[in-house]
Amino acid sequence: MENKPYLTPKQEKVLNFIRKRIGERLPPTIREIGWELGFKSTGTVRDYLRVLIQKGLVRRMNNKSRAIELTERAGFNKIPIIGTVMAGKPNLAYEEIQGYVDSDDLFLGRLGFDDVFALRVKGDSMIDAGILDGDVAIIKKRPNADNNDIVAALLDSNEVTLKRLRNKAGKFHLEAANSNYPPIFEEFKVIGKLITVIRKY
Repeated sequence: MENKPYLTPKQEKVLNFIRKRIGERLPPTIREIGWELGFKSTGTVRDYLRVLIQKGLVRRMNNKSRAIELTERAGFNKIPIIGTVMAGKPNLAYEEIQGYVDSDDLFLGRLGFDDVFALRVKGDSMIDAGILDGDVAIIKKRPNADNNDIVAALLDSNEVTLKRLRNKAGKFHLEAANSNYPPIFEEFKVIGKLITVIRKY
């Protein structure tokens, strides 16, 4: 997928709001974009839309109030695959994106595409949970999980790992689904919970 063209922070906010609303199956009107972003004039919104259209990220169909569509170039219906996290928080603006998963075949319910990311599985530490090397794990972003959930966790080394969350005597640690790997007792932060795994043959 080609790189998205450069956008100013305000242009990015407009695009992200459009993406969020389309992800909720309700494209925004020009007035709704203005209300959300604090624009006093619909003309200002039209100016932003004109720029996004020129950059090939948005399409508009005339004579319809909810006629805004995202183009393939805008990355809609694409879930980013991240590897190592460059900053200490799961914000995709600061992560190294290694590719995209087409989400057309995934049932995500009411989740928007800003709520999920993907990890490419490396190694065999989760094979007893049916997660194999090369699989793509779809993760819902969240800062907590329950005992026995499979989670994406950020380690002190700024690496993300996919492991099962375990609670022993009130203290959480991470466990592999392979007896050849020891539990992880070092400090970590849960950044998401596994939703599903994609495997291509």
